[in-house]
Amino acid sequence: MIIAADNLTGANPLVAQALRDLDPKPLQGLARRCVAAGARMLDLNPGYLSRHREDRLAFMVDAVQAATDLPLILDSPNPRVLAQGLAACRDKPILNAVTLEKEKLEEILPLAAAHQTQVVLLLLDHKSHPPPSLEGKVALALELRERAQDAGLTDSQLIFDPVLPNLRWPDAWSQVGAGLKAVRYLASGALFGVPVRTMVGLSNLRSGLRGVYPVQVELTVLALLAGAGLTHVLADVLSPAFREQVPLLTEILGPS
Repeated sequence: MIIAADNLTGANPLVAQALRDLDPKPLQGLARRCVAAGARMLDLNPGYLSRHREDRLAFMVDAVQAATDLPLILDSPNPRVLAQGLAACRDKPILNAVTLEKEKLEEILPLAAAHQTQVVLLLLDHKSHPPPSLEGKVALALELRERAQDAGLTDSQLIFDPVLPNLRWPDAWSQVGAGLKAVRYLASGALFGVPVRTMVGLSNLRSGLRGVYPVQVELTVLALLAGAGLTHVLADVLSPAFREQVPLLTEILGPS
């Protein structure tokens, strides 16, 4: 299982201030801390950007590449932001993410195909809603894979994200269960005839709720997903509890 740090996000006040000031040093220091904590990839997410700030992801890429050579995930729903970030990358990143929304299909998929990058397919419908059941998630995975292949991508370039809920959702726990089943099904090779890679954003679970739910909730869900065959996780690698528990999980599962 590959651990990607999700700490370099515009939701982090340190990152937000660095983006306002165009100061690379806080971003570089944070990237180095994530590397020291065991991250094997870095997810760069500048958050919402107005049109006159669409270059901020590219700024993040330049800053972080000066501090580390870890592979990057470019995380934005805005195709223009992704294109500028992609142009700044020395090596091919992963683009995160495509859903069944019209703009994502018509602009992000062609961008990934033109540069032959890997891409994350979020199992969200054309209104950006997650289906509540395994059957709905499987149907979305089939359709998104077909759209990606039609655009010129192959299975080896696709990563499927069943989308973990925020725990304030009324159906949160059933959504977690459906996501777990989807990861197991995709990883088994039962759907496409070959196993495919999967990713989740673990921090989604407790976003805005860290005073309500303990970190053990994330670690328990991660252990279940890892056992189901999860290949990538976006997580707060600087969390002390995460840093303590994940090496044991990785040792039990063996190298990915």
